[in-house]
Amino acid sequence: MPLDPSFVGHSYPRSEVYEVGRAKIREFAESIGDDHPMYRDVAAAQSAGHPDVVAPPTFATILFGRYALKDVVDDPKLGVDYGRLVHGDMKFEFARPVYAGDRLTITTHIADIDTRMGNDFLTLRAEIDSEDGERVVTALSQLIIRAEDAE
Repeated sequence: MPLDPSFVGHSYPRSEVYEVGRAKIREFAESIGDDHPMYRDVAAAQSAGHPDVVAPPTFATILFGRYALKDVVDDPKLGVDYGRLVHGDMKFEFARPVYAGDRLTITTHIADIDTRMGNDFLTLRAEIDSEDGERVVTALSQLIIRAEDAE
Protein backbone atom coordinates (compact mmCIF):
# COMPACT_ATOMS: atom_id res chain seq x y z
CA MET A 1 0.00 0.00 0.00
CA PRO A 2 1.52 3.37 -0.99
CA LEU A 3 2.38 5.98 1.63
CA ASP A 4 -0.31 8.58 2.17
CA PRO A 5 0.78 11.93 0.66
CA SER A 6 -1.32 13.78 3.25
CA PHE A 7 1.61 13.19 5.65
CA VAL A 8 3.65 15.81 3.75
CA GLY A 9 4.23 18.65 6.21
CA HIS A 10 3.88 16.40 9.26
CA SER A 11 6.42 17.04 12.03
CA TYR A 12 7.41 14.74 14.86
CA PRO A 13 8.09 15.99 18.40
CA ARG A 14 11.57 17.24 19.24
CA SER A 15 13.82 14.39 20.38
CA GLU A 16 15.46 13.93 23.72
CA VAL A 17 18.88 15.53 24.14
CA TYR A 18 21.84 13.69 22.62
CA GLU A 19 25.16 14.68 24.20
CA VAL A 20 28.05 14.53 21.75
CA GLY A 21 31.09 12.99 23.42
CA ARG A 22 34.75 13.01 22.42
CA ALA A 23 34.84 9.20 22.47
CA LYS A 24 31.85 9.00 20.10
CA ILE A 25 33.53 11.42 17.69
CA ARG A 26 36.79 9.46 17.82
CA GLU A 27 34.98 6.15 17.27
CA PHE A 28 33.03 7.57 14.34
CA ALA A 29 36.19 9.01 12.75
CA GLU A 30 37.90 5.63 13.14
CA SER A 31 34.91 3.85 11.60
CA ILE A 32 35.13 5.99 8.46
CA GLY A 33 38.94 5.77 8.34
CA ASP A 34 39.57 9.49 8.90
CA ASP A 35 42.57 10.24 11.11
CA HIS A 36 42.32 14.05 11.04
CA PRO A 37 43.74 15.35 14.36
CA MET A 38 40.80 17.73 14.96
CA TYR A 39 38.58 14.66 15.41
CA ARG A 40 40.77 13.34 18.26
CA ASP A 41 42.95 16.06 19.75
CA VAL A 42 41.47 18.99 21.68
CA ALA A 43 44.65 21.06 21.25
CA ALA A 44 44.62 20.53 17.46
CA ALA A 45 40.96 21.56 17.27
CA GLN A 46 41.52 24.61 19.49
CA SER A 47 44.57 25.70 17.49
CA ALA A 48 42.27 25.72 14.44
CA GLY A 49 39.82 28.00 16.26
CA HIS A 50 37.30 25.44 17.51
CA PRO A 51 36.14 25.18 21.14
CA ASP A 52 36.63 21.41 21.33
CA VAL A 53 37.06 18.30 19.20
CA VAL A 54 35.18 18.61 15.89
CA ALA A 55 32.90 15.85 14.58
CA PRO A 56 33.35 14.70 10.97
CA PRO A 57 30.60 16.16 8.76
CA THR A 58 28.79 12.84 8.37
CA PHE A 59 28.61 12.36 12.17
CA ALA A 60 25.09 13.80 11.90
CA THR A 61 23.99 10.46 10.38
CA ILE A 62 24.11 9.05 13.93
CA LEU A 63 21.39 11.45 15.04
CA PHE A 64 19.45 10.95 11.83
CA GLY A 65 19.37 7.18 12.29
CA ARG A 66 18.71 7.28 16.01
CA TYR A 67 15.86 9.78 15.85
CA ALA A 68 14.57 10.78 12.38
CA LEU A 69 14.57 7.29 10.89
CA LYS A 70 13.09 5.88 14.09
CA ASP A 71 10.32 8.53 14.01
CA VAL A 72 9.04 7.43 10.61
CA VAL A 73 9.62 3.68 10.98
CA ASP A 74 7.85 3.62 14.37
CA ASP A 75 4.84 5.60 13.11
CA PRO A 76 2.13 2.99 12.44
CA LYS A 77 -0.11 5.56 10.72
CA LEU A 78 2.60 6.36 8.15
CA GLY A 79 3.16 2.65 7.50
CA VAL A 80 6.82 2.47 6.44
CA ASP A 81 7.85 -1.17 5.95
CA TYR A 82 11.44 -1.26 7.28
CA GLY A 83 12.10 -4.52 5.47
CA ARG A 84 11.63 -2.78 2.11
CA LEU A 85 13.37 0.50 3.01
CA VAL A 86 16.59 1.56 1.30
CA HIS A 87 18.54 4.80 1.62
CA GLY A 88 18.46 6.88 -1.53
CA ASP A 89 20.22 10.16 -0.82
CA MET A 90 21.42 12.37 2.02
CA LYS A 91 22.89 15.83 2.26
CA PHE A 92 23.70 18.21 5.06
CA GLU A 93 23.46 21.99 5.41
CA PHE A 94 25.69 23.19 8.25
CA ALA A 95 25.15 26.34 10.26
CA ARG A 96 28.28 25.36 12.20
CA PRO A 97 30.29 22.22 12.98
CA VAL A 98 29.22 19.70 15.59
CA TYR A 99 31.53 19.77 18.63
CA ALA A 100 32.21 17.47 21.56
CA GLY A 101 30.05 18.70 24.41
CA ASP A 102 27.16 19.76 22.17
CA ARG A 103 23.76 18.83 23.53
CA LEU A 104 21.64 18.33 20.43
CA THR A 105 18.02 17.59 19.61
CA ILE A 106 16.42 16.64 16.32
CA THR A 107 13.03 17.51 14.90
CA THR A 108 11.90 15.41 11.94
CA HIS A 109 9.64 16.74 9.18
CA ILE A 110 8.13 14.88 6.24
CA ALA A 111 9.07 17.10 3.32
CA ASP A 112 7.71 15.02 0.42
CA ILE A 113 6.10 11.72 -0.50
CA ASP A 114 6.06 10.52 -4.08
CA THR A 115 5.26 7.18 -5.69
CA ARG A 116 7.06 6.07 -8.85
CA MET A 117 6.65 2.66 -10.46
CA GLY A 118 5.18 1.32 -7.22
CA ASN A 119 8.10 2.55 -5.08
CA ASP A 120 7.49 5.19 -2.41
CA PHE A 121 10.01 8.04 -2.13
CA LEU A 122 9.94 9.61 1.32
CA THR A 123 11.90 12.83 1.78
CA LEU A 124 12.73 13.88 5.33
CA ARG A 125 14.11 17.15 6.67
CA ALA A 126 15.74 16.73 10.05
CA GLU A 127 16.61 19.89 11.96
CA ILE A 128 19.46 19.30 14.38
CA ASP A 129 19.60 22.05 16.99
CA SER A 130 21.44 22.76 20.19
CA GLU A 131 19.48 22.23 23.37
CA ASP A 132 18.81 25.99 23.51
CA GLY A 133 17.47 26.12 19.92
CA GLU A 134 20.51 27.15 17.85
CA ARG A 135 20.40 25.48 14.42
CA VAL A 136 23.51 23.36 13.90
CA VAL A 137 22.72 21.13 10.92
CA THR A 138 19.82 20.42 8.62
CA ALA A 139 19.84 16.92 7.15
CA LEU A 140 17.85 16.17 4.02
CA SER A 141 17.32 12.53 3.16
CA GLN A 142 15.40 10.56 0.60
CA LEU A 143 14.30 7.09 1.61
CA ILE A 144 12.87 4.58 -0.85
CA ILE A 145 10.35 1.99 0.17
CA ARG A 146 10.53 -0.63 -2.55
CA ALA A 147 7.36 -1.94 -4.13
CA GLU A 148 6.07 -5.15 -2.57
CA ASP A 149 6.63 -7.07 -5.81
CA ALA A 150 10.25 -5.84 -6.09
CA GLU A 151 11.54 -8.53 -3.75
